[in-house]
Amino acid sequence: MVRTKILLQGIFWLLVYVLLAAAPLLLLKIGEAPEGREFWRELSVALGFAGLSMMTLQFVLTARFKTIKAPYGADVVYHFHRQISLVAFALILAHPLLLFINAPQTLALLNLVSAPWRARMGVTAVVLLLVLIGASLWRKQLKIEYTAWRIWHGILATVVVALSMGHIILARHYLNLPWKQALWIAYGAFWVGLLAYVRVVKPLLLLRRPYVVEKVTPERGNAWTLTVRPQGHAGMKFMPGQFAWLTAWKTPFADAEHPFSISSSACRTDRLDFTIKELGDFTRTIKDLQPGQKVYLDGPFGAFSIDRHPHAPQFAFIAGGVGITPIMSMLRTLADRGDRRPLLLLYASRDWESVIFREELEELKNKLNLTLVHVLEKPPAGWTGESGFINQTLLERYLPKEKERNAIEIFICGPPPMMNAVEAALVRIGVPLGDFHSERFNLV
Repeated sequence: MVRTKILLQGIFWLLVYVLLAAAPLLLLKIGEAPEGREFWRELSVALGFAGLSMMTLQFVLTARFKTIKAPYGADVVYHFHRQISLVAFALILAHPLLLFINAPQTLALLNLVSAPWRARMGVTAVVLLLVLIGASLWRKQLKIEYTAWRIWHGILATVVVALSMGHIILARHYLNLPWKQALWIAYGAFWVGLLAYVRVVKPLLLLRRPYVVEKVTPERGNAWTLTVRPQGHAGMKFMPGQFAWLTAWKTPFADAEHPFSISSSACRTDRLDFTIKELGDFTRTIKDLQPGQKVYLDGPFGAFSIDRHPHAPQFAFIAGGVGITPIMSMLRTLADRGDRRPLLLLYASRDWESVIFREELEELKNKLNLTLVHVLEKPPAGWTGESGFINQTLLERYLPKEKERNAIEIFICGPPPMMNAVEAALVRIGVPLGDFHSERFNLV
């Protein structure tokens, strides 16, 4: 029943997306049609409108509406956001290229000194869009700091949409009636308004629901557990395995938030734990947070949770390194609930000393029906457990031999190469695609 509900929600929002993407094209055909033009010119215009429509929809994909993200999970939505932006850019770029091929004299519009304003706006929008996408695809290679990139990403996206709107209105061919112009402007303004919601309205709401640092606890594997409690409100209800966006050291308006999985039990809302490994500039500052210091949380988000599969007869968890954090939330929650279903945890670590939650995992074996298997890349002398990497042979050894659909739900979280290898191995050994679920930390 839960899975069917999620599927129907996913189909519904996909249909809404298609309808909104096609709406501007349908709008153009309403009313008296302007004089006809040659096919390639009309195709060029249609592709431009379609690409811009998809580009404006990017704002809603990043606005963090929980209802929209719920059927898919935030990582899937952000992945779609990245991929569909390339499709939208290709459609937008096809608009001038087809014009140039069909009518070479239109190349003169590239001269921003002599070109009319509609062309200046269009050319500038395409150039800025190229900069926006290039900076996003190669942010790490270009060494662009995350917060700076995020701020400029929003600014450039807004400018591109505004210039594109100006280009369309000044061109006037299909917006030859005032009501069409007004509706198109309202359409674009609505989506850009979503950016204002994320950057202004939501920070105001977060300011009214602060959290206070209770303690910062060192963990194995160069990680730290940040414990926070709500100040002046009831806290956050979440499903085990979900994540939240954390803002520390600054206000929510600073646009300096970072996503982290919640590692504490969902049965406790009086405090939240985030176990964070030192991997970058921001994560290195977690250990310096002081008790009593205010932080802000936006969440919960994510579809990576056992609570989406309440009737599963058993669960298997496959973790690598700090990927244990959302899985730890699920294990702690199951223990607090007194759940006795069969559980399997395959946990890959670099070495024995870097196993996060090593002692607590042993304790959980006494509270849960848990089979715990450590897989060490560099095992110590005398190690008798599994070593190397989690591969197909190891999966076949520990997973149930029978692979009926819905017989077991498998949750995977860890470094991308490990997750890719595990997913491919699960497919090869016959695990149905809908029975394993992955959480990728890379949302940008």
